[in-house]
Amino acid sequence: MSNIYQFNAINYRDEEIQLKDFQDQVLLIVNTASECGFTPQYEGLQKLFEQYNSQGFSVLAFPCNQFKQQEKGSNQEIKQFCDLHFNISFPLFAKVDVNGNNTHPLYEYMKEHAPGILGSKSVKWNFTKFLVNKNGEVVKRFAPTTKPESISSAIEALLDE
Repeated sequence: MSNIYQFNAINYRDEEIQLKDFQDQVLLIVNTASECGFTPQYEGLQKLFEQYNSQGFSVLAFPCNQFKQQEKGSNQEIKQFCDLHFNISFPLFAKVDVNGNNTHPLYEYMKEHAPGILGSKSVKWNFTKFLVNKNGEVVKRFAPTTKPESISSAIEALLDE
């Protein structure tokens, strides 16, 4: 059976990370942007991370510049922005494409396994969230408008499995 553990991604330090390093954790994978109306969600994502990390939960942030060019900075500049404004401690990856010809394979996989409204595969905007269970299976997609704190019960249910 396939899962997200078959993929690798580059972090903001330009290091290759194997997603199997997150095996047996519940994950919330989010495409982020620094200049978006939803950017304050970084605060809620950090709170989720702090609340549940010791129980086997992590947030994985994947910056993306595909939506109105709202993530123009370099990977290092994005990290500095996140540290300065939100003091994030969850993993931050290098910028990726979530749609189009250069879509990161992880996003191709997640979109296939958790389509959006009416079966749509494309990611509609920044801060689309994919919830992944301990087996690396994508179980749900959340819209950009879904506030991180409203996902707590879904995270708790997966942690309890």
